[in-house]
Amino acid sequence: MAEELHFGRAAERLNMTQPPLSRQIQKLEKSVGVQLVERDNRRVALTLAGEAFLDEARKLMVTADRAPQTARRIACGQAGVLRIGFTAVSGFSVLGTLLADVAAAAPDVEVDLREMVTSEQIDALATDEIDVGLARPPFDSDQFACRLLHAEPLELAVPADHPLTRLQRPVTSDDLAETPLIMHAPTKARYFYDLAIRHVPVHHGNVVHTVSQILTMLCLVAAGRGVAFVPASSRTLRIEGVEHLPLAAMRDDVVELHLVWSRTRVNPALRRLLHHLDRDAADT
Repeated sequence: MAEELHFGRAAERLNMTQPPLSRQIQKLEKSVGVQLVERDNRRVALTLAGEAFLDEARKLMVTADRAPQTARRIACGQAGVLRIGFTAVSGFSVLGTLLADVAAAAPDVEVDLREMVTSEQIDALATDEIDVGLARPPFDSDQFACRLLHAEPLELAVPADHPLTRLQRPVTSDDLAETPLIMHAPTKARYFYDLAIRHVPVHHGNVVHTVSQILTMLCLVAAGRGVAFVPASSRTLRIEGVEHLPLAAMRDDVVELHLVWSRTRVNPALRRLLHHLDRDAADT
């Protein structure tokens, strides 16, 4: 009707007679509450309200036609949103690579990034606030699945002019006996705290500062406040006035970063990403 602007031709196009078409338009106008069509013996035309209604109706038709395809794309992980939790330190090492993998696996998926410590990520995964996390172990294997993405050594960050830089060998615990330490907070940075005291006998009387963020540690080191145990990937921050030294008897894979997700709720986009990662791993 809106395209023909003629009741007879519109009725013929719809394979119906003119009176039922007129009644349908009247019912529509009654439902909407405004006049949509002006009609007299000489002409039929849309009112301004009718033109606006037609425009919105056409948009709805396009959306309705697109909806099944969109639903299918989301169901197979080609579209939708992937909510990723990540620790600040993971931004130094694997976050960029992971985002490139998401773009390769599902280029039309929107990524929602949320910076969280590991404990916050685990809580968010349990309550379905994020789909996947970049977090530190351990995890409840009954509730969460995980995949090791990155492993690296723990190193000692020292001021650039510190005597330890002249050792010409890895630093031992004896070398730190009289050295001020900038230590990880045992609650907010528990993973790194446990890692440090497990691998290096720490003289707690030497601890002068306790902080939770690697960047804060390095800034304090640069200010000459002490030395700190940091992951090797923190070198990428290139904080002026800081040198990174190897620790004696330290494995290259002691610091782990995992991709973690719920076993019960898996976003299709995440499933597509995991398939992409598996395929890449098989090719290498």
